[in-house]
Amino acid sequence: MRLAAIDIGSNAARLLITEVVKDDKGKPSFNKLNLVRVPLRLGFDVFDSGSISKERTGMLIQTMKAYKHLMNAYSVNHLKACATSAMRDAKNSNDIIRKVRLETDISIEVISGDTEASIVYETHIAENLDKDHSYLYVDVGGGSTELSFFSNDILTFKRSFNIGTIRLMKNMVPDKQWDDMKETIRVFTKGQKKVTVIGSGGNINKVFSLSKRKDGKPLSLDLLKDYHKELGSVTLAERIRLYNLREDRADVIIPALQIYINVMRWADADEIYVPKVGLVDGLVKHLYNQVK
Repeated sequence: MRLAAIDIGSNAARLLITEVVKDDKGKPSFNKLNLVRVPLRLGFDVFDSGSISKERTGMLIQTMKAYKHLMNAYSVNHLKACATSAMRDAKNSNDIIRKVRLETDISIEVISGDTEASIVYETHIAENLDKDHSYLYVDVGGGSTELSFFSNDILTFKRSFNIGTIRLMKNMVPDKQWDDMKETIRVFTKGQKKVTVIGSGGNINKVFSLSKRKDGKPLSLDLLKDYHKELGSVTLAERIRLYNLREDRADVIIPALQIYINVMRWADADEIYVPKVGLVDGLVKHLYNQVK
């Protein structure tokens, strides 16, 4: 069975095409066939003007058409398409969703921040880690950050905060939002087992790649602080050249690191694991459970 998931975020849209194969006991394995990312940067419109411009709407429709062709080429059986923070806030999101459905037959669901946090958690990474720690999932996007806290095999809280990389770049995150996040983390992690953070999102994946760590090995809080200082000490052009970054990664990586560092400090966590999964991976698992 071939499944596809589309995640339309504030910074980029991603398409993941996956083949699901069951073993002799009926346990599924998810084999990635293709992952495509297009930096639409919808948040730059929405967080400025409250709506998505005609130009970016056209880019989004062209991207969905291309995704549709790819899914047809791969003979995809089922699709789940979701949009997050930028489309949640855009005044014209309903109109855009209607246009996309008319031109591509793709139905986009705008999901809440809490639903987004749940779907990220559905990657179930913590189940494979030790029971001597509690785990805090942190998914950092352009418009929001989703947190899910996992202790003693139980999800004890999930919250979405309007703290994202593009919002930070545009100075649109008030101190009250930071205070709310800090208080939430401290209240829910107090008295729990030592917290280990699990990070998802393109920025932490890129930091992990830069670190040259082996897969499965964590990054330390001190290392994240070093990267934040190092990357922030050079211009955008130098960041692109020295670290081989795309422009749409080079500008958001510093505010992303700021978010991960703050979350780790407030959770008193020394390490972050980077399993290189994100919302789109969770969407595929979510879709599989619905189809099944």
